[in-house]
Amino acid sequence: MVERKNMGRVSPILLALLSFGFFFATYNLLTMIIHNKASNLGSWESDGLDSSGDSKLKYHVALTATDAPYSQWQCRIMYYWYNKTKDMPGSDMGKFTRILHSGAPDKLMEEIPSFVVDPLPEGLDRGYVVLNRPWAFVQWLEKATIEEEYILMAEPDHLFVKPIPNLAYGSQPAGYPFFYIKPTEHENIIRKFYPEESGPVTDIDPIGNSPVIIRRSTLEDIAPTWVNISLRMKDDPETDKTFGWVLEMYAYAVASALHGVRHILRKDFMLQPPWDTEVGKSFIIHYTYGCDYNLKGELTYGKIGEWRFDKRSFLSAPPPRNLSLPPPGVPETVVRLVKMVNEATANIPGWDTLTSGSDQE
Repeated sequence: MVERKNMGRVSPILLALLSFGFFFATYNLLTMIIHNKASNLGSWESDGLDSSGDSKLKYHVALTATDAPYSQWQCRIMYYWYNKTKDMPGSDMGKFTRILHSGAPDKLMEEIPSFVVDPLPEGLDRGYVVLNRPWAFVQWLEKATIEEEYILMAEPDHLFVKPIPNLAYGSQPAGYPFFYIKPTEHENIIRKFYPEESGPVTDIDPIGNSPVIIRRSTLEDIAPTWVNISLRMKDDPETDKTFGWVLEMYAYAVASALHGVRHILRKDFMLQPPWDTEVGKSFIIHYTYGCDYNLKGELTYGKIGEWRFDKRSFLSAPPPRNLSLPPPGVPETVVRLVKMVNEATANIPGWDTLTSGSDQE
């Protein structure tokens, strides 16, 4: 069942001002939009799932997505593993929401609990679709009914290896330390957005927004700043060139620090094959990197392997069922990843027949 929720009006005048203001560095207009309550637009929310208990530690699993086939098939697999692990012992998982920032319902609304929000005004993301992530969270937090006190910000290419307890500690959120997020190595850039009076650059955690478990009220404070910093960074040529595809991650780290928020850094929160070779006690597999190996089980990263799994091989259609397993000698993380994908695709109804795209075609 899909519910339609009335949203506050996003005035055409404000949207025009937003687009105009972006190019003249007036970034706070986004924050004005979320407080404007007079709209003829709407969003859609599909039914969620009841959490397994009444614990105050329950967190809501939320991820942002588009209606593109590439995003859809990853969300379907991710939701399968959420359902498989959410009620296991040790889990503090609550309900689940796919925050769809395509502006209209798609054909997964009945399959996956979803909440539709608007994308950024045309041209504002400058081809960097990830800029829609913080803006999507701002709208969802403002308009959705969220029962849990905490939120896990996740991504479509996350697989739950095992149930995740609430890793946050009271008001202090938990995040994953990324080896490539290095604020101290880019202090000259960071200071454009995090002035010296805000504190030392070492106060900025080496994280992105995902995976992060955070108190909902804290995220409500950070999210508008996260939007504004993301847009400012994208509009600065030096910052855009230096940070590239991880720009929005740096923006979240800076926004958190501007609000005085430090994260508990959990290396066991997530693993990333092929670089992480053992599953160990990790909770999430993040399959953002391509996995290329020769038939001897040797990594050929940067060169297409005789055996490979790369999510980008399936941009326009989902991967087929029953993918071939890696050759002997390939790390257990890669083997586990492929087995989890195969299990999900074997059990998701209509895997090969779902028509992708908007539901309003």
